[in-house]
Amino acid sequence: MINSALIASPRRKRKTTRIGIRKRRRAKQRQRPSIRFTPYAWAKLLFLRDAGDTEIGGFGITSPDDLLLVEDVQLVRQVCTEVTVKFDDDSVADFFDEQIDAGRRPEQFGRIWVHTHPGVSAEPSATDEETFDRCFGSSDWAVMFILARGGEAYSRLRFNVGPETSQRMNVEVDYSTGFDASDEDAWTHEFEANVEKFVPPASKKPRRPALSRLGDFDPDFDFDPFASDEWLDEFDADPLFLDWEKSECQTPMAATPA
Repeated sequence: MINSALIASPRRKRKTTRIGIRKRRRAKQRQRPSIRFTPYAWAKLLFLRDAGDTEIGGFGITSPDDLLLVEDVQLVRQVCTEVTVKFDDDSVADFFDEQIDAGRRPEQFGRIWVHTHPGVSAEPSATDEETFDRCFGSSDWAVMFILARGGEAYSRLRFNVGPETSQRMNVEVDYSTGFDASDEDAWTHEFEANVEKFVPPASKKPRRPALSRLGDFDPDFDFDPFASDEWLDEFDADPLFLDWEKSECQTPMAATPA
């Protein structure tokens, strides 16, 4: 027999507190898998992150017995900006050949994509997501790891076989593993040999500096208002708001911005 009083009575609303939210968040984080770095790999990654003012990218090399324990980070040749990294295809192929020759399996060196952000946020950008899909979508599993200069880290494990899933990961430095001393000279050589900062091409024609006051003029500038060919050719190359052709203005003055 159902008690009608229980049906009629309103349910108590669970009071949500900040402490409760933190507890649930910690419990969820404890259930996540972890990507771990040896102190050597972590120190090298921090050094490479701060060696320039752009993003950099590379591959995490893991233990053969623990594919989520990163023992080293290797760079390949790349052209970088503050928001993008473009790997050289031949360099990636050479890197894979070298690792195979060293006796490593592809899952030890070709599954963990490591890159940095020069800002404070480690959240993946739309470009990061597109790169992860395009370059690692055909492997059975892969990890995207991002370390920002501000110290924030982001890691996500994705399985591309069976019921495809994606899982955020915790990031840890495992001091229980043995590690070598830092080698900043070798790390500097690796950075300089592989990382190239993209420099946009300079403008074709330098602009004449603006005059300081209205009415000032440059005595070295030979101006002839009636030598229209050269003058109007310059307007053809840089028309501002108007489209000039010889002595006619094809765009009505009323159509120009105020």
